[in-house]
Amino acid sequence: MLAIAPVAAQQTGRLIRSEPQPIAASPALPALRDIAYPGTLTLEVDATDLDRRIFGIRQKVPVAKAGPLTLMYAEWIPGNHAPRGPIYNYAGLKISANGKSMPWRRDPGDAFAFHVDVPAGVKALDVEAQFLSPIETAQGPIMMTQEMLRLNWYIGALYPAGHFARKINFDVSVKLPAGWDYATALETASKSGDTVRFKTASWETVIDSPLFAGKYMRKFDLDPGGRSRVTLNAMGDEPGQVNPPAEVIEVHRNLVKQADKLFGARHFDHYDFLLSVSDRLATSGIEHQRSSNNGVNSQYFTGWNSAFVSKDLLAHEYVHSWNGKYRRPADLWTPAFNAPMRASLLWVYEGQTQYWGNVLAARSGFVTKQQALDLIANNAAMYEMRTGRNWRPLVDTTMDPVIAARRSLPWQNWQRSEDYYSEGQLIWMDVDTLIREKTQNKKSLDDFAKAFFGVNDGDWGQLTYTRADLVATLNKVTPHDWETFFRRRVDEVAPKAPLDGLERGGYRLVYGDTPNTLWREQEARTRAVNLLYSLGLSTDAAGKITLIQWDGPAWKAKLNTSLTITGVNGLAFTPERLRAAAGESKDKPVELLIRLGDTLKTIKLDYTGGHRYPRLERISGKPAYIDDILAAR
Repeated sequence: MLAIAPVAAQQTGRLIRSEPQPIAASPALPALRDIAYPGTLTLEVDATDLDRRIFGIRQKVPVAKAGPLTLMYAEWIPGNHAPRGPIYNYAGLKISANGKSMPWRRDPGDAFAFHVDVPAGVKALDVEAQFLSPIETAQGPIMMTQEMLRLNWYIGALYPAGHFARKINFDVSVKLPAGWDYATALETASKSGDTVRFKTASWETVIDSPLFAGKYMRKFDLDPGGRSRVTLNAMGDEPGQVNPPAEVIEVHRNLVKQADKLFGARHFDHYDFLLSVSDRLATSGIEHQRSSNNGVNSQYFTGWNSAFVSKDLLAHEYVHSWNGKYRRPADLWTPAFNAPMRASLLWVYEGQTQYWGNVLAARSGFVTKQQALDLIANNAAMYEMRTGRNWRPLVDTTMDPVIAARRSLPWQNWQRSEDYYSEGQLIWMDVDTLIREKTQNKKSLDDFAKAFFGVNDGDWGQLTYTRADLVATLNKVTPHDWETFFRRRVDEVAPKAPLDGLERGGYRLVYGDTPNTLWREQEARTRAVNLLYSLGLSTDAAGKITLIQWDGPAWKAKLNTSLTITGVNGLAFTPERLRAAAGESKDKPVELLIRLGDTLKTIKLDYTGGHRYPRLERISGKPAYIDDILAAR
């Protein structure tokens, strides 16, 4: 065999070390311009293959001239804050023109870009493909069942590169299973049999307007006689799952009323809550300006008074119509769906939405005052015990949608996750109570919400903002050094949890022997055991360890989430026995039998503190600002 010497190599004695140089990068994709794309694209989706869960796709793409054309598949999906376009399930791509097949090639540097050379005389391209939606949960969130489906238009469409999404028009249609009803923020143009066509809209609006369809769907007017239609569109696995009593619908109507009182403006011409009530379709929660994509389990209505199931979800996503969709961080807004998003202000976009979602849930009656207080206690305890705060600032967690992509983490307490949500919520409680304290409760974060999010009533475009805009509006409400306030809590490593707002609001976080109502209800429903703040671990009903508190007793005993507890103090594991052992730890050591595969090992935990369940305790003599915050307007 002949030895061929590398072209770029250095020889030292008998050793040869090849040193390659990079080849030229792929040509840049067309630059985005705020100009109209000539013509209107069509997208036809066949959603009738329920058995195989396949969406059939047909498109027509008008072209103005011969030559190279680049078509894009959406990568950066609003609300995901990360490049999660599901291109891996986009298959069977065929492109033709005038009845003749045309070759296409994927860009070697961008897997979401497809190049086509358009021949002379061609006025439009015909595109055919399938979207192979997940069949099992291991493949991703279930989008289609025998009873219902959730259709995000971006799963099946290509769009021309080089244009702002708002300057590309689409006519979209869907063929549904026979007899199914549907709901979407798009406006219906016509219906023929089971095929529904919608009015022409920009690609920006289409992507922001998912469609729900189902065999069992009910629609409830949440603002009868109001200024603009607000509808709850609920679909279930069975008819009885979407048959709520009148008083429950009234609670949802209260949400609309309370949001109007908070913001004082609407940034939509109509709004659709899209709600799947199902144990088969994936749960979800994605914001849109004129709708929201919500998925809860089957107990949402049937267990309204006995189970705490996603009670703040609809409030959270509704708030996003103002915070995140209309008022959007300038670095998070992008002109098209293949431009990277920058997420430095997610502690406002999501953190303040998390705050208002929980507040509006209480003001509207989704939760009782005590449930709202228990939610705050659980959240405060989580972040008081979040050891990752010792090395990682909150602002860095705004990159977690890209870094972790919502994977299960081995040491979540130390790694931190998307803490900008609920730690952000605590920061905004701090802001609210500080404004109230400085103004003797004459002003509050409600005033900021109206001044910042409630501007330009009737405008349903997007109005971007910067951190400087945020600080300036807060200073108009109540002068303070807000920039330093946020720098210390958001930008810098802050080992101490942001609980000042809790105590300023009239409550302190304490731990006791008795779980609060929400803690108890969740454990009863799942049979899981949460002893993170005592033994430093939680398990599922079978004893599989699900979380470990970094630097807690279980962590010091070198336990991890690959292990299963099979015995507790000489007896076979049950959730009740593990819970009892934690409670008896003041008088009796906790001894666990641990299994990893075929290996068994006995572990003694160095813990004698008994139960430590979080709750809020009223501080005597302090103004109860938190009570005021939670009270209906």
